[in-house]
Amino acid sequence: MSQSCPLAFRLIDGTIARISAVFVSLFVILFLFTAQKLFLFFILVDFLMRLYGLKKYSIVYNLAIFSKKIFSFKTEMTDAGAKRLAAHFGVVFVFLLLIESFLNLHVTLYITAAIFLLCTGLEIVFAYCIGCKIYFIIKKIYPSFME
Repeated sequence: MSQSCPLAFRLIDGTIARISAVFVSLFVILFLFTAQKLFLFFILVDFLMRLYGLKKYSIVYNLAIFSKKIFSFKTEMTDAGAKRLAAHFGVVFVFLLLIESFLNLHVTLYITAAIFLLCTGLEIVFAYCIGCKIYFIIKKIYPSFME
């Protein structure tokens, strides 16, 4: 577990979170190349399923588990609270992308997508979770946050 991650007294497999970030990034990139909003709706629903206790039905989560098993990636436990907050941010990003897409706000859409892909890229490549850093700051201000 990363030393900068706060403790929520619950751990999850950070490797699954990183692999999930790969699939989310791929769907955002597919959206950017095809302009098919279906890709965004898919990851929005998938995020919501994972956030609200329906992980076993999440295609991204199941693909991540399958990929981890196929490639024999090792398990790295990490704080669940920070990853949960990061998933909430993911929902917000996807929702913004959908709104910007429907309103034909191309410049803001590409900026939002670039920020989102930067955040997922940092998670994928360096296991650096922006949500974790924000979670740490919020927990200092509001100790009962997300309990």
